[in-house]
Parts: sequence; structure tokens; C-alpha cells
Amino acid sequence: MTERQKQILFAIVEQYAEVAAPVGSSLMAKVFNVSSATIRAEMAELERHGYITQPHTSAGRIPTDKGYRYYVNNLTEQDQPKLPDRRAERALTARVESGGLPERTIRNAVDTLVELTHNLGLATIGNQLYMSGLSNLFGQPEFMQKGQVQQVAQLLDNLEPWLREAAPNEPLSVYIGSENPIGRSAGVSLIISRFRSPYSERSYIGTLGPTRQSYREVMTFVRHAGEALEEALYE
Repeated sequence: MTERQKQILFAIVEQYAEVAAPVGSSLMAKVFNVSSATIRAEMAELERHGYITQPHTSAGRIPTDKGYRYYVNNLTEQDQPKLPDRRAERALTARVESGGLPERTIRNAVDTLVELTHNLGLATIGNQLYMSGLSNLFGQPEFMQKGQVQQVAQLLDNLEPWLREAAPNEPLSVYIGSENPIGRSAGVSLIISRFRSPYSERSYIGTLGPTRQSYREVMTFVRHAGEALEEALYE
């Protein structure tokens, strides 16, 4: 992938997350100050390699799971959170530190993630899965079809035993769309952070949202939530 194709893919991912509508070549031409024909040629290459796709008869393109995976894997140290995100991180830390009992502390962190990301928030508390913000998830335009809602429900029903069995060991794990071990066709992404708690050396906190989401911000918040929880619970 060329550097310009990478920049175009990143722009499509971020624009689609914001507007929930396929991204056209005319908009990208303005962003990159080149002709629409140039953008169309670059989009054609990205589509040929499976990073973007054209839904239905729309003139615009949306990212595929492969495109999202490339985006997530190639976020760099330069892609730091913006100032509002840093303020939100401080607010998250304050909510965690004011939790008191471990269970209340974890619940505070999840509830704050819901407010910040507008996704469903979740955490393991012992052998239980605490969830908050279900209406956020099913309020997204992606989940207007009954079959897709059932796929998401199946994933949620099986998430806690899967986490216990699979025990993801990375500080931050991102499962995009069809990468999810359950509910592969549900069109959701699971972003979770592992942390130590009084309940387990491998407790988890994270969010579940549509594949169309602001990965940069959500990953930042989830990672920070795990770090803040571990610090607060073991200070």
C-alpha cells in the first residue's frame, strides 16, 4: 500500500465513523487536494485489495473488516489523543478513584466508558459480566435489522464464558467484525483491556460497538480504563 492509499484509507475509516454514510471520491478529492479521478483510481486499488467496499449502488465506499484491521494495526505514536480526549481521560481517572469498593470502582469505570464512547460498556466482576449502555448499541443505525440484533445478543450471552476460557493476554485486544469468536456476522467490534483486580489476575473491561466507530478514541479510553482500575485497586 502506498502512503497516499494509506492516508485515504485512514480518512475513509474516520469519516465513515463520523457520518455513518459511504464516503465519496469528491469529498476525498477536497481533503487531499487532488482530482476526483485520482481518488477514484486509488479507491479502486484499495477495493481490489479488499480494504474498502462499495455498498449496494452507492457511489461511496466503506471500510471492510480488513480495512479496519489495517487501520488499527497502523495507528502510530503520532496518533495521540486530542486535548478533549485527555480531559476525558482525567475525568475517567477521577470517577475510578472515587469508586470506593472494588465492585463499585469497576462499575464506575464501565459507566464512564459508556458516556465517553456511546458504545456498550462491559467488565468482568468475579464470574459475572457487568454491562451498561445496551440502548447505545442497539440505537446505532447498523442494528435496525432483527437478525443482526439476534447475532449481537448471542455474542453477549456467550461473552463471559468465552473470556474466561480464552483469557486474552494482551493489555489491549481488538476483535473486529468477523474476527469475533462468536457473533461473527453481527457487525460489531469488541475492544477490551486486561487488568488485575481483587477478583482475578485477568479481569477485563471494554466496549462493544459497531465496526463503524472511532477506534483511535475508543482504544485510548479502554486502555486508560484498564490502567486506572489496576492502579486504583492496588494503590
